[in-house]
Amino acid sequence: MSRNRPITYIAIIVTFIFFYSYLLFPSSSSSSTRTPTSPYNSPEQQGFSPASSRGSRSHSSHHDDDGSSGGGGAGGVFHGPVMNGPGEVIMPKLGNETIKQELGRASWKLLHTMLARFPEKPTADEREALKSYLYLFGRLYPCGECATHFRLLLQKYPPQTSSRDAASQWGCVVHNAVNERLRKEIFDCGTIADKYHCGCAEEDEKKKKELEELELDGKKTDGSGGSEMVKQKKVADRAVDTEGEEEGEMKLVKEGLTRGG
Repeated sequence: MSRNRPITYIAIIVTFIFFYSYLLFPSSSSSSTRTPTSPYNSPEQQGFSPASSRGSRSHSSHHDDDGSSGGGGAGGVFHGPVMNGPGEVIMPKLGNETIKQELGRASWKLLHTMLARFPEKPTADEREALKSYLYLFGRLYPCGECATHFRLLLQKYPPQTSSRDAASQWGCVVHNAVNERLRKEIFDCGTIADKYHCGCAEEDEKKKKELEELELDGKKTDGSGGSEMVKQKKVADRAVDTEGEEEGEMKLVKEGLTRGG
């Protein structure tokens, strides 16, 4: 019996050691057997790292117009809206078909004129402004169902803002997509500027008229100078003739008096 006492003492000591270690370090044992299930995990726990997230943001912000839904402009304020996100289209459905058609004609006139007058070599800020306008136009268009379709077109045909011609041709392509859906006549994109006049022809005509008016003003100035000289000459001739007539009359009067005397 005395031989088993040391073994009993050792067993008791080991038991106390395990018991105190469990009390002092409960998380170490539980963390090894249990996985956290908190919904508020950190980005690292969700498989994202700051470097990868920055890289993805920089990659998405440097997409070109040909395939992106929006790039960062000055200050990175606008990155393009999510096309299929909830609550993107603000306006309700427009049931009046007559008003819907009138609104469509006026809106296309506005868009085509704006795109045709866009700078030929736009800056980054100007390109971002046009892109932002088009995306916001899709949210605020007064016809809700039309706005939804327009935003789908923005997904399929991202706005082209690299030049005036690119923007104008993009507008024609999008308009033709709408016309195809409505079974209307397809526009010839080569003559879209002539179709809508776009303000460009009027501007050229205005400059031409201004040049013609300047030329006419110059001719009038030259002509008025010559006419003034002619007028002065006529006045001088009349003065000479008047003096001659007065002298002749005086002579006649004198001669009459002499003869009568």
